[in-house]
Amino acid sequence: MAGLADDWTERRQTCIDVLCAYLRMPYPQGPEDDTPADEDPNGQANREVRLTVIRTIRDHLLPATPPETAWSGYDLDFTGAVFDGGDFSNASFSGGKVRFTGATFCGGAVSFYGAKFSGSAVGFYGAVFSGGEVNFRSVTFSGGVVSFSSATFSSGEVNFKGAMFSSGEVNFKGAKFSGAGVTFQTAQFDGGVVDMRDVAAWSRPPSFDDGLLTAPPAGLLLPGPLPKPKP
Repeated sequence: MAGLADDWTERRQTCIDVLCAYLRMPYPQGPEDDTPADEDPNGQANREVRLTVIRTIRDHLLPATPPETAWSGYDLDFTGAVFDGGDFSNASFSGGKVRFTGATFCGGAVSFYGAKFSGSAVGFYGAVFSGGEVNFRSVTFSGGVVSFSSATFSSGEVNFKGAMFSSGEVNFKGAKFSGAGVTFQTAQFDGGVVDMRDVAAWSRPPSFDDGLLTAPPAGLLLPGPLPKPKP
């Protein structure tokens, strides 16, 4: 399907839609509800195919991808998808609409390491971070809007260490920080806007560098003094 997308420019978006639709399909974790995918041969095979699809999409979003086969600027719809692993590292989201609306990040490692959000409208609206590690380390936000509105950070780790917020907006309106370890340590707020003024729950707030909460930079919008994160 990826090869067809590369050769058929007029229907490239359709081919991309088919790949994304595969990731949105129901994803049983095994023959029984309490059987993890890695303990069931069929579940593990399904997981490997899903990881390959994600990697294929990522490979077409890398800055070094030849322009004639690059997928930056096309729409990517992962609405409701389940991610228990996946590699989007160094991908360039520079146009189109990217939807992780209602997606569940429930285990394994999902990496956006070094990715660049520079013009896409990216939505994690209502996404649930409920296990594993989701890595936004060294990500650059340099344009467009990335929305974590109504997202729930309930368990696992979500890492924004070293992220660069240089322009554009990252919005956490209605998000719930209720148990996951979310860190913005060593992040740089240099022109972009990170809006946390309307967060819904702070029972386990994200962690920032020492002193940053008492004198936040202009682009970091907070609701007021925050409790210290739980260890």
